[in-house]
Amino acid sequence: MPTCHPEHVPLLIALPSNRPPARFYRGGTRITGFRGEPDAGTNEPEDWVASATTLAGEQSLGLTTLPDGRVLAEAIREDPEYWLGPDHAAVFGDDPLLLVKLLDAGQRLPVHAHPDDEFAAREIGRAHGKTEAWFILEGGSVHVGLKRQVSPDELARLVAEQDTRALLGLLHERRVEPGDTVLVPAGMLHAVGDGILLLELQQPEDLSILLEWSGFDIDGATYGHLGLGFDRALGAVELRARTEAEIDALTTHRASGASVLVKAADTFFRLERHVVGAEPTPLDAGFAIIVVAEGEVRLAVDGEELVARRGSTVLIPHAAGGIGASGAGELLVCRPPHPHAS
Repeated sequence: MPTCHPEHVPLLIALPSNRPPARFYRGGTRITGFRGEPDAGTNEPEDWVASATTLAGEQSLGLTTLPDGRVLAEAIREDPEYWLGPDHAAVFGDDPLLLVKLLDAGQRLPVHAHPDDEFAAREIGRAHGKTEAWFILEGGSVHVGLKRQVSPDELARLVAEQDTRALLGLLHERRVEPGDTVLVPAGMLHAVGDGILLLELQQPEDLSILLEWSGFDIDGATYGHLGLGFDRALGAVELRARTEAEIDALTTHRASGASVLVKAADTFFRLERHVVGAEPTPLDAGFAIIVVAEGEVRLAVDGEELVARRGSTVLIPHAAGGIGASGAGELLVCRPPHPHAS
């Protein structure tokens, strides 16, 4: 039996920013500028949008609180079919399988990587690894994937010596422009360049292996290895070279429609981009986190309407059904993987 819409709970849920403080790298003003909010602190570079995930080692920091005072993660656990849909709940239970962030690189991020599902489960008992993807809102340079194969001993030495120039020099550097996307598979070394604002879709974990930390507000020797020690943690890092063609195969440029990420992303998450005009654009039913990238859009469903301007973030439960979008703007619609994706 379909879950009923709780009385007095909106189907179109506008969310304010959710910026964990005191992160180890600078940023935040591009997020508040994008959202039209008061200036951020100097180390609030991430907005965890509709988050059911906590920061590493935290009990509640990072979680989204709904306008009615409930914690989103708890609301989903209480009624996964309402929020995620019966098909998702039947396959994945109450796990949204998605974390969405706005990220403002107020300085170049350190070279780092994330474990895959197998490593995360085996070594630290986590439900997911961390594959991620970026939609670029304000461009710059990114560093992704090794240009040549590296031995475990060489990588360990560069980390121990904190040879940041050599570490960065190992990676492909690419210029990215607004509308570009990049898939970053778990294990692949990467670093986001200074000045970039991006929307990030990722598996719902806060797991990073830091290979450099000089110039950042973190003791990487203590906190950069997931509590495993670098001897074990570096085992999660991809050591093989990626060709230019392989890097190209992880990227798209100004795509639109139902899938703007490369196909390899489908088993982790989905991202739609819709250019909205006066004629209503239909958005399919399903759990969704909407970010208005440009303009002003009117969302409508079941007698409810919400005007959402550039920088707005809107949470849509599966129970809302299909919704209509009209106006003049650009919508980014973030979704979990399809429960029957191969």
